[in-house]
Amino acid sequence: MAPIALEKEDHSRDAAFNKVMHGKSANAQGGMSAMFRKDRAAQQAAVEEYFKHFDNKVADVETEEDRKARRDEYATLTRHYYNLATDLYEYGWGQSFHFCRFAYGESFYRAIARHEHYLAHMMGLRDGMRVLDVGCGVGGPAREIVKFSGANVLGLNNNDYQIERGTRYAQKEGLSHKLKFTKGDFMQMSFPDNSFDAVYAIEATVHAPSLEGIYSEIFRVLKPGGVFGVYEWLMTDNYDSETPHHREIRLGIEHGNGISNMEKVDVALKAMKTAGFELEHHEDLCDREAEDYSPWYWPLSGELKYIATPGDLFTILRMTKIGRGLVHRFVGALEMVGVAPKGTQKTADSLALGADCLVAGGREKLFTPMYLMVGRKPLEA
Repeated sequence: MAPIALEKEDHSRDAAFNKVMHGKSANAQGGMSAMFRKDRAAQQAAVEEYFKHFDNKVADVETEEDRKARRDEYATLTRHYYNLATDLYEYGWGQSFHFCRFAYGESFYRAIARHEHYLAHMMGLRDGMRVLDVGCGVGGPAREIVKFSGANVLGLNNNDYQIERGTRYAQKEGLSHKLKFTKGDFMQMSFPDNSFDAVYAIEATVHAPSLEGIYSEIFRVLKPGGVFGVYEWLMTDNYDSETPHHREIRLGIEHGNGISNMEKVDVALKAMKTAGFELEHHEDLCDREAEDYSPWYWPLSGELKYIATPGDLFTILRMTKIGRGLVHRFVGALEMVGVAPKGTQKTADSLALGADCLVAGGREKLFTPMYLMVGRKPLEA
């Protein structure tokens, strides 16, 4: 793989674009209401910048040059993806943008919270620790981990809109004294060496152009003896890049989820060790499902037999193929009459493609969204 060219950060440019595109929509109560308050021209610019990497790209003719172009523009690709997708995520999934395992009788949001607690538990997070959340989204996991562990968390994000929403939610829940947010590119963090007691990432470092690069940067900002825990999106050992169907699933996942370059499990494990971590635990949590848990992808698959509580019904229906189809028609109609910004339907369709490929990848055991790795920085490092 060719060396990664890190994008030059321009926080003033990003802040100006955020102000134009999102205006005051960060203060909207829900994802759907925020969605309709965007500046039309800025939304269209974000659509063009994001989809230029995926429009007219198909797995059987995708080239290494195509993938390199995405890796070289990883920060812009990710930032514009979340400019477009954040409100749809909040509408369909909630404020914790990740998957989880589902135990028998467990509600959707309880399972999401338990998944966050489990990572904090495996890392040994506790009261007073200074902890970095890499790729924090709108801060759903960070708020849960602050309440669960008592740690002081700093959320790092390269998307100004998500930072605004995360800051608002932390204030609303009275957590501003324990949870802060900062703007930055996780491939080139501005923190001094040895700054944090612990670092975690929940399905975020998949947006990095190089796992070795992001893990090395995390290693640098950790104090000696500090711990790093991650739920990583990875293709499994069953994935074969020479099989067109497998490549189609991978590209669909990348297209629908703002990913420049997804890797296999062995690449991630090697990257952790090359970065300098002593691996304390690594495991694909999807492997536990056959014994005790419902499939992680069932909310997207429409298998309503897994619904555990009556309150989950409307939450899950929004995520199923039928629910995604209704959103497609709804936002399409709103675009036609000028209520929704142009590109909203295209973004929703991209998320739907990603969802279908996630389900296919999960069913065929080609993909995992929860490969757990816990590594420690040696004391002598």
